[in-house]
Amino acid sequence: MSGFQLLLVAGTHGNEINAPWLFDQWDKKPTLIHTSGLNLNKVIANPIARKKCQRYIDKDLNRSFSPELLENYANKDLETCIARELVLENGPRGNNPSQIVIDFHSTTSSMGTSIVVYGRRSVDLAIVSLIQKRLQVPIYLHEGDDSQNGFLVEAWPCGFVVEIGPVPQGVIHNKIINQTLLMIETCIEEINNVINNNAIFPKQLIIHRYFKSIDFPRDSSGLPNAFIHSEVQSKDWSPLSIDQNIFANIEGELFKLHNYSKENDLVPVFINEAAYAEKNIAMILTKKEVIDFQTPWAEDLYDLVNI
Repeated sequence: MSGFQLLLVAGTHGNEINAPWLFDQWDKKPTLIHTSGLNLNKVIANPIARKKCQRYIDKDLNRSFSPELLENYANKDLETCIARELVLENGPRGNNPSQIVIDFHSTTSSMGTSIVVYGRRSVDLAIVSLIQKRLQVPIYLHEGDDSQNGFLVEAWPCGFVVEIGPVPQGVIHNKIINQTLLMIETCIEEINNVINNNAIFPKQLIIHRYFKSIDFPRDSSGLPNAFIHSEVQSKDWSPLSIDQNIFANIEGELFKLHNYSKENDLVPVFINEAAYAEKNIAMILTKKEVIDFQTPWAEDLYDLVNI
């Protein structure tokens, strides 16, 4: 157990400034957040982008942790170098190793406080089930999307992303700060419960699994020629009907869900996320799943924290 360490990351994207601001205050007043005696380290991942209030300098840091990029030392762009240095220092086999990483983000979408996991690693599902049970937060499961990979938390044995919104990029907001503080404290407490064999896992876990991403309708020059319909805008986590109006243009033409999918009861997330404009994503469609909790998940998590 003495070898366990938790890594908290903020500022992976330089214009998401609430979590880094909170980390600054924590540095100034170490008693700001009760750590329950947990051995932890906190890092502002991309301080150069943060100083410029830009998402990134050369490329998206949260797409820079694939093994191919980390192992290609000929690649000298800033974010790949940051990713490599972070893993070498704080990765599971690094100089100052951590076994669990939590990456704190903010979003311009109306996601509230939510969790993102990548794939179905047993330890990830176990730990986020505790957070969901405690705070009733929704969980987005990102899997099956080959166009998006190389996420920071995938480079650690266990990890997940916290998303809190809505908040404009580059804006400090009291609600986002307070929700980030609550999530940090809750994560620390629940991990401490696991270490001390006091964790009470739920019987089920509710997730929203990635189904597909959809883009805005575009004109012949490639520019969006429609906007997200008022029935959907800011309605993250609200199920859609097959005949739901998704987009509309200035002339009143409507684009319905059945133009993009024949599936019913899809749930949109990251609606009109500003950072996804460059990725040609207007929203991500998900499917809700209820998963029975598996005892081996808890056993794997206990093994990870008791090293």
